[in-house]
Amino acid sequence: MDLVLNVADYYFFTPYMYPASWPEHDAFRQLISLFIVTNLGALVIYFLFGSLSYYFIFDHSLMKHPQFLKNQVRREIVFSVKSMPWISIPTVALFFAEVRGYSRLYDDINSSPYGWFGVILSMISFLFFTDMLIYWIHKFLHHKLFYKTFHKPHHKWKVTSPFASHAFHPVDGFVQSLPYHIYPFLFPLHKITYLGLYIFVNIWTVSIHDGDYRVPKFLEQVINGSAHHTDHHLYFDYNFGQYFTLWDKIGGSYKNPSSFEGNGPHTLCKKLEEEEKKFRKGKSPENAIIENGKNK
Repeated sequence: MDLVLNVADYYFFTPYMYPASWPEHDAFRQLISLFIVTNLGALVIYFLFGSLSYYFIFDHSLMKHPQFLKNQVRREIVFSVKSMPWISIPTVALFFAEVRGYSRLYDDINSSPYGWFGVILSMISFLFFTDMLIYWIHKFLHHKLFYKTFHKPHHKWKVTSPFASHAFHPVDGFVQSLPYHIYPFLFPLHKITYLGLYIFVNIWTVSIHDGDYRVPKFLEQVINGSAHHTDHHLYFDYNFGQYFTLWDKIGGSYKNPSSFEGNGPHTLCKKLEEEEKKFRKGKSPENAIIENGKNK
């Protein structure tokens, strides 16, 4: 995060916001700057990728599903925007620790004993490490002691739009993001790689809420995509994973997505649409006249 902070200092904070007498390395200044950068970055990622997904990927016919709430998209956005500043407070504390050099993030790939191989290995291990922790944290949040207060607000959205991706209670949102922040304190990770992965996980979070259930056939049993996560929202006790189905299969919580079996939300929406068309056809002007004549 120090790379982002340095750029923000150079182009904005130092010339336009802070007095020249306030040094860039001052701890309080760094905390304020990180809070601003973290919230602006989160909003940009949320609205940019959420909007792209909503307008170009999300199947709007899902909005006709009986469990898609009235004004749901607006409510998802409002909920997300209200939660983000609170989620960012503990997040900023961890970013501050990174900036102060307490993590194992590094700048120069050549200085790493594993070079480019280490970068690639860290990307793979990051995904598997965070997927494992998020599975157990997510399952933990479904425990009756915590669910109603912290995780139930996210399950308000049974059939989600991309904007539900960040609509969490602040505690829920931060706790589920904690594995991403823990990793660079435990394992070496290149700073640019970390930024790329951080953006990726936010895009992935949008993607598993976008209602696009298409996955290459050979990956359907491996990747925990939107179809799997939709069933998690609908059926509660299944598919807790983030990227992969591995831990759900180990933990006995895997459910083959209903959409892969032909009875998912899209199927129901199509049936409802067909029934509505039949109803409208049956209520044509000619049939209405005949029906009125019979009633007389």
